[in-house]
Amino acid sequence: MSSATATRPATKRGAERSGGAGGWLRRLSTVLMITGFLLLADAGLTIVWQEPVSAAFAWFDQGELEDQLAQLELEFDDGGLSELERQALDGLETDELRLAYLARRLERQTEAGEAVGRIDLPTIDEDFAVVQGTDTESLRKGPGFYDAKRFPGVPGTTAIAGHRTTYGAPFNDIDALEEGDRITVTMPYARFDYSVERTEIVEPTDTEVIDDVSFDRLVLSACHPLYSAAQRIVVFAELERVTPRGPAAL
Repeated sequence: MSSATATRPATKRGAERSGGAGGWLRRLSTVLMITGFLLLADAGLTIVWQEPVSAAFAWFDQGELEDQLAQLELEFDDGGLSELERQALDGLETDELRLAYLARRLERQTEAGEAVGRIDLPTIDEDFAVVQGTDTESLRKGPGFYDAKRFPGVPGTTAIAGHRTTYGAPFNDIDALEEGDRITVTMPYARFDYSVERTEIVEPTDTEVIDDVSFDRLVLSACHPLYSAAQRIVVFAELERVTPRGPAAL
């Protein structure tokens, strides 16, 4: 009897150890299942919509950019020019010269990542604040003007880049743009209406797509295909109409 009694605690302790290990494994299994489900959900959302975490950051950044734009437009509407700038603007004889002057002034005074205008793509139901610059941090906030090119209003090519699947995915559907579709870029000094000419798929090294041509145009670019940076999709649009605003409309 004493021998049999002595073995019972050891058997119980073994069972407890076995049960503890089994419980830990069950908890680990549950965690792995939940993690797997979340990863699949994230992948599914990215495929049918866009990457959800970066989209949340972009939504917040776009709100801040809207505030910056509102302040910027107030400054232009209130005649936020110095007396010397006002005299220089008044001395220019045509709308084209005044717009170019205001575009260059805004570009000089803008830092990378700051809001400078808005792009409206009604065909694909997209409307975003646009920032200066195409560096990584700037494009996380929204579409960005190429540093190497000029703002609308300065003769030549204006170029804007944007993400397709992350950070708000502003250019997710630009492959749906067709010839004749309208693109509007609104700056504090004017509204610029463009008409889509064509779309091309190019290599990342084909930088000549943003070269100047014989007319004023807008070039939009983004990675291609979706979920890849192997190539670039480029949309070309010709300037059709300019409507001065703020000081340029006086």
